[in-house]
Amino acid sequence: MKSNSVKKAFILTVALVTAFSLAACGKKETEISNPSKLGGEGTKAPAATTVAPSTAAKKTVYPLKIKDATGKEFTFDKAPERIASVSPAETEALFAIGLEANIVGVSDFDDYPEAAKTKPKLGSITKPNQEAVIASNANVVFTGVSMKSDTVEKLRALNINVFKVEPKTVDDAIANIQTYGIITDHQEQAEKVVAKMKADRQKVVNAVKDVKQENKKKVYIEFAPGWTVGSGEFMDELIKLCGGINVAGDGKGWYQISEEKIIQQNPGVILFANGVVDSKSKKPLEEIIRTRSGWDAIDAVKNKQVIGLDQNMLSRPGPRMTDGLLEMAKGIYPELVK
Repeated sequence: MKSNSVKKAFILTVALVTAFSLAACGKKETEISNPSKLGGEGTKAPAATTVAPSTAAKKTVYPLKIKDATGKEFTFDKAPERIASVSPAETEALFAIGLEANIVGVSDFDDYPEAAKTKPKLGSITKPNQEAVIASNANVVFTGVSMKSDTVEKLRALNINVFKVEPKTVDDAIANIQTYGIITDHQEQAEKVVAKMKADRQKVVNAVKDVKQENKKKVYIEFAPGWTVGSGEFMDELIKLCGGINVAGDGKGWYQISEEKIIQQNPGVILFANGVVDSKSKKPLEEIIRTRSGWDAIDAVKNKQVIGLDQNMLSRPGPRMTDGLLEMAKGIYPELVK
């Protein structure tokens, strides 16, 4: 995709989101002209598990040395008192583990929880406002899949302490939340969030465990007009955890679809991100999907199995990721997942 004019850089947020978040603050619908912002650089997950002794004690011992997804080692002499986040998923995670009072700035797209809307805005999720970030005087700035590594390095050159994560799986998202708990000495709070996420995932796995391979439903997901996800990304994993077969899974990463190929694959379920509007035609994504030439022959369209999901829960690899998983599973197998 690097050769394409539209390059990877997001938000999931699939907003979807991720996405990205796909949702701009205070808006019910979102216009997207560059859906590939959901991508990432494929860097390593943070080395959160390397500090097991501190984790076991549920109390962080400082000074703490820990690496982020870019391989950079950070040393925290104490829990950071001033925290900024320019990623919706990371902001949700930081709020979820009780750090609201410490958050001194968020991206323009951070809209959850409600209190995030009241925090000072630091600009976009791909290239934040440098002056605003510096003025926040944050001890650490968390960023996620939306920001490319070269942008991270440019910010670091300005003495901005940027800690990047790059979740590709549910386990990555869980590990990141645990990492934030370790860095901030909020481990017990982080473990509560993680326990809930693991329970959600297990509920889905248990519900669909008896679905035989030959009976698994073929699923197509579209998070922005003309864009889907293949293997190697968390959204593909969510489909598999739900007991579905991703009809776009033979591709890799976030990519533009072949409309004819989707017709040939004939998915039984089509999932899409609710609230997404095409920036050119101004049409909602659901309308675009239902009215595509030839798509009325697809089983999902014929049987009215075109299902909208919350774009932020679907696209943001944060604490609500498994809420999105549950909604996805209910959409694919409503008879199994209650």
